[in-house]
Amino acid sequence: MNFRIVTESCCDLPYNVLESEHVHVIPMVVTVDGKEYIDDSGKTFDSQWLMEEVQAGKTASTSQVNVGTYLEMFKSLIKEDTTPVIYLGFSSGLSGSFNNAMTALNMLKEEYVKVPITLIDSKQACLGEGLLVDKLITLRNEGKTAQEATLIIDKLSKRVQSWVTVDDLKHLERGGRVSKTAATVGTLINIKPILVITEEGKLVSNGKTRGRKKSIAKIADETRQNISIEDTDKIFIAYAGDKEAAEVAKERLSDLTIPIEVYPMGPTIACHTGFGGLAIFSIKD
Repeated sequence: MNFRIVTESCCDLPYNVLESEHVHVIPMVVTVDGKEYIDDSGKTFDSQWLMEEVQAGKTASTSQVNVGTYLEMFKSLIKEDTTPVIYLGFSSGLSGSFNNAMTALNMLKEEYVKVPITLIDSKQACLGEGLLVDKLITLRNEGKTAQEATLIIDKLSKRVQSWVTVDDLKHLERGGRVSKTAATVGTLINIKPILVITEEGKLVSNGKTRGRKKSIAKIADETRQNISIEDTDKIFIAYAGDKEAAEVAKERLSDLTIPIEVYPMGPTIACHTGFGGLAIFSIKD
């Protein structure tokens, strides 16, 4: 093994995949009605349960990973052996977690002569980050060095396309992405937003449709129109509670000669989309 991999649970790959591939995972923390839960990639904390709680009116929120948590993980790894480590992190455009990882690394460099840890800002979230983790696993298993893998992932991260829609505008309102008035009016006339993640790692509006069926078709069709068949190893589809919508999107892309994997959004991401969040990830031309 030429290098080891670290990421967070909000990459939304399931724990059995991460465990079997020996990926070290830093868990995020989700608070539901004042009680903290550990997002352990679905091992014990089920996002379907979270969606039921949210639908019942419970309030859910998340918090960024603190410096101490990164410091503990990084220190434990470099104490084990000198094998290089690549940390592939949650978008700095969506969370302060990556900056905290940088602070932890700088603290380690003051304490240790050699710190073989490379940080990569994925500029992605959910299975967009997961897509890059999956590629990093492949590169490691192929015998690439940490330096080779870092160069490949850095270039690839700029080409991940993330097409997202949500069913409940109230969650975008809570996150400050739409005004209360826009959320109220949009809900009344059945508006469904189309969102994308920019190269800077920020979630922004890319349009809207009238109705759920059209929004699902829209993100699937945009994926198809912009995808690089040659460079996309897998298409990932993430859903929050509504698996049927994910299957509809998968069927719409099923004629492409690319494997399509469908996973539930983890609790950390599902908190911010609400029930009905749906996203498709691939590599664009």
